[in-house]
Amino acid sequence: MNYINEQIKGYLANSSMIRRMFEAGIELKKQYGADNVFDFSLGNPDLPPPPQVKEALAEIAAAADQPFAMGYMPNAGFPELRKQLAEQISFEQQSKIESSNVVVCCGAAGALNVFFRAVLSAGDEVLCPSPYFVEYGFYAGNYGGKLKPVATLEGFKLDAEAFKAAVNSSTRAIILNSPNNPTGRIYTESELEAVAAVVKEAEEQFGRPIYVISDEPYRFLNFDGEEIPPFFGLFSHAVIMGSCSKNLSLAGERIGYIAVDNFDGADEVMNALILCNRILGFVNAPIVGQKILSKCISAQVDLNIYRERRDAMARVLDNAGIDYFMPKGAFYFFPKSPTADEQIFIDALLSERVLAVPGRGFGAPGYFRTAFCVDKSIIERSAEGFKKAVEKVR
Repeated sequence: MNYINEQIKGYLANSSMIRRMFEAGIELKKQYGADNVFDFSLGNPDLPPPPQVKEALAEIAAAADQPFAMGYMPNAGFPELRKQLAEQISFEQQSKIESSNVVVCCGAAGALNVFFRAVLSAGDEVLCPSPYFVEYGFYAGNYGGKLKPVATLEGFKLDAEAFKAAVNSSTRAIILNSPNNPTGRIYTESELEAVAAVVKEAEEQFGRPIYVISDEPYRFLNFDGEEIPPFFGLFSHAVIMGSCSKNLSLAGERIGYIAVDNFDGADEVMNALILCNRILGFVNAPIVGQKILSKCISAQVDLNIYRERRDAMARVLDNAGIDYFMPKGAFYFFPKSPTADEQIFIDALLSERVLAVPGRGFGAPGYFRTAFCVDKSIIERSAEGFKKAVEKVR
């Protein structure tokens, strides 16, 4: 008997590998103790939120006895928070937008779903560089769209020619995630300019907007002070999405946002986004999270801690003789597997109680991902496991 949607049945089958890693980690921790398992599988920020968050929570609790303190609000979010976000994004993008160009959503994932619901029709394609965040395909598929990965150059650089070959009359959006999950790559101005030229030509040829989405929840994780170029003004129909999951260590509070540039039709897009934020069942982003972000919008966790962990992971990989691109941002490495079939190496790591994720889940077989948002001591103590795993497969 058929109990579930066929599309979801396919998703479940394809996601079994990630479930297997998650379940294997639970069993290993039961058997050997959490301190003896080196789990680099999930990008779950482990640092406590900055002190300002605790202070904000105390203020919110003190005001909780007021009428409507935790009630409904405008679907687009608190007006004051929208204004603060507009000011911050205007600074980052070097282009002025108003609060009316911002919608507060349930995390960056909720933002993508809201946006795709508003702009995608059945058969529309969403391009993104490969490797890519595995959920993108699910988000586009939720609304009849199809994710179309585009190959990158050495060092995971954007390939404008590959985008030119991929874009067609069905192309509706492009997602550029920088700093990138899983590679840690930060796209340069010249890379983005080359893609922008392709997009402009395609919009003129096909007579429809192609939205270019900057998905940037890792924006503050920029370890070497590299320039993160603005999208507003570069792309004709630019959209920014972000969250406070990483910079405030509030991943579970689910606070994100969408900001739309001042292009023709932006008002219509904003009205659609606000409606979709409601009709998808989000109604509004969590009230406590919005109040926290409003009070802590300039705060962030200590970047140096993640930088030290990145450098520690690099030493572990060097010691094991594993090739990798040094991530410029985010908190992931995406090294090349010592075996063509990376699952063989993943299994070898697992036998040493080291958990990583196969690259095929990110559209890049032959690679694997490690998340270094774990204590530095765990990274350092995993060195012998990595080295032994490499020796096993070689």
